[in-house]
Amino acid sequence: MLLPVLSVISWIVVAAVFVVPMFILSDTGTGESVSPAVYVLGFLATMALSIVTVFFTGALVAGAHERLSGGDPTVSSSMRRAMSRISGLVPWAILTATVGMVLRALRERAGFLGNIISSIGGFAWELASFLTIPAIMIDDLGAIESLKKSGSLLRDTWGENLAARVGFGILGVVAAIPAVIVVALTGSVGGPLLIVGVILAVIYVAIAFSAITAMSAIFQTALYLYATSGQVPADFADSNLRNSFARK
Repeated sequence: MLLPVLSVISWIVVAAVFVVPMFILSDTGTGESVSPAVYVLGFLATMALSIVTVFFTGALVAGAHERLSGGDPTVSSSMRRAMSRISGLVPWAILTATVGMVLRALRERAGFLGNIISSIGGFAWELASFLTIPAIMIDDLGAIESLKKSGSLLRDTWGENLAARVGFGILGVVAAIPAVIVVALTGSVGGPLLIVGVILAVIYVAIAFSAITAMSAIFQTALYLYATSGQVPADFADSNLRNSFARK
C-alpha cells in the first residue's frame, strides 16, 4: 500500500517540475499566442507522468508476484525489480501515453462521432492491454511483445478482465462514500470542524486509494499467472477469489 502513495508523491513532484515553467511561459501578459515551448513541455510532462505511473504499477506487480511465489516483498525489492525491467516499462509508458493522447484528440476534435469512436477504442485498448505490465515484469518481455501477449490472452481472460475493470471501479465509488458523508456533515456545521472533516476525508481517501490500487495489482498479477500457467495461484486456492478464475 506504500507504493501507490509513493506513486502519487512522485507524480506531484514530476508534475510541478513541468507545470511551473509552463505557467511562466504561458503568462505573457500581452495577449500573444502561447509559446510553442509550452506545448513541448506539456508533451514531455505527459510522457514523464505516464512513466511514473507505469513504473510504480510495475513495482506493485513485482511485489504481488514475489508474494504469490512464496517470497516476502518489500517496497525496495519491488522497486528494484521494476528498475530491472525499465527497458520494457518506459517504452510501454510512452506507447500508452501516445495512444491516450490520440484518443483524447479524437474525442475533442471529431464531435459526437469522435466521442463514440474514442470511447469504444479506449475501452478496447484497456481490455487488450490489461496484462501488458505483468508480461513485462514476470516474463521480461518488451513493450510490443507484452502487448501482443496480453491481447492473445484476452480470449481466455476477458470475463475476469471486465469484472476487474467494473468491480474495482464500483469498489472505489463505494469506498469514497464515507469521505463524502464526513465532508457533508462537517460542512453543514462549518468553521474549524469543516477543516477537520476535510483532513480526515483526505487521509481516508488516500488509504482507500492505496488499498484498492494494491488489490487491483494483486488480482492483475494472479490473473496473468493463471492465464499463462492454467493454475490458480496458491494464495487464492482457499479463498472465494478462486471462483473468479475459470476456463471459458
